[in-house]
Parts: sequence; C-alpha cells; structure tokens
Amino acid sequence: MLTPRHQALLMTLAGMTVGVAVFGTVLAVNGGNPFAADNNTSVGIVSSAPPSTPACTACLQPDSLQYVVQNFGTDDDPVSAEVPVGWKSAQDGTRPKFLDSTGVWQIRFDTRGSKQTPDQLVAVREHSIDERNLKVISRNDGTLVYTYTDRARGPRMGLSRWVSTDGGKTSAVEITVGGRPQDEAGLRALLQHATDTLKLPVAPGDDRPN
Repeated sequence: MLTPRHQALLMTLAGMTVGVAVFGTVLAVNGGNPFAADNNTSVGIVSSAPPSTPACTACLQPDSLQYVVQNFGTDDDPVSAEVPVGWKSAQDGTRPKFLDSTGVWQIRFDTRGSKQTPDQLVAVREHSIDERNLKVISRNDGTLVYTYTDRARGPRMGLSRWVSTDGGKTSAVEITVGGRPQDEAGLRALLQHATDTLKLPVAPGDDRPN
C-alpha cells in the first residue's frame, strides 16, 4: 500500500509527464519555436508583393498612335510631316495645328523659321509663357519641356522643339505638342516622330525673320 507521501510523488511525476507532452505538441506546431505565438508570426504565410499600379488607359500611349502624312507650308516652300491618324487641323499654311477628336492632345507646326538658334528660341519661349504654375522640366537640344495649369483644362504639359537645317545656326521649323502631364510618354513619342518625318524644301535664299 502506498503511503500518502508516495501518492503525492506519483501525482507530481504524472503532471510533469503531461506537461512535457503538451510542450512537445506546441513545439511541433510552431516549427520548433515555442514562443512563436507570442511573436504574432503566422507560420507558413508568405506576404505577397504590393500590386503594381495599372497603366493609364486614358493616356496618350506611344504604341497606340498611327500616323499619316500631312502637307502644309506654302506653294513655294512646301513642308510635310506625319501626324496621328484622325487628328484634324482648322488651318493649313505656315502654322497648322492638328488636334485629336477630344481636343486634349495637339501638335502644332510653325514653318516660318528664324535666324535665331534653337537654344535662343528656347530661352525666348520660356520667358514668354504666361501661364499659372509654370515649371520648366528641361531645356536641352533646342527643346523646351514644361508644365503649367490652364484655367479651363487644369494641369497641362507642353514640349516645343526648334529644328535646324544648318547645324544649329538658325531655326527652320518649330514643332510643339501639348497634352496633360500623364501623357508625357506619348507626347515625347509624338514629337520625335514628327521630327523624324519632317521634310523641308531647300530654299535658295534666306528670308526668315529674326
């Protein structure tokens, strides 16, 4: 017969055995870390990367533009360049401006030329823009890139480039494209395409204004 002292000892040993078993179970569930529950860490759950920002479907996309040749200038000095299909101009001549059907985007040409260099004309244009919140982004290689706030249309972006045919001594044509700041990629592609496809006559004389 067990004495009360022996009975107490057996109950203590039994309690220790149960405790070890429970500890082992917790250890197995928590991957060997008995304190995982206190660290608020979910074992086996991998956090995913944040979702990428979707492309601006309403913006002017470079790869969505298709082009067609447009002729302007004068009979004596004809000029041509490719502009987006469907864009219309209200006038021909030396200063045509082509707009899309919504009026959000545009491209304008000025074929009158100037005896000033492209860089000089960049500086002139920069100081002549009278718009709210004007911010010049860059003024490199005869091209002025800027943003401003239009009173009716809100934030706008413009890119003006002066093309030279004599190594930068004078300017033959100005090309300006306009849209919104979020259209920058499309506007840059539009400006470059117009520059690449621009065809000018070879004038015998130099009657360009100063």
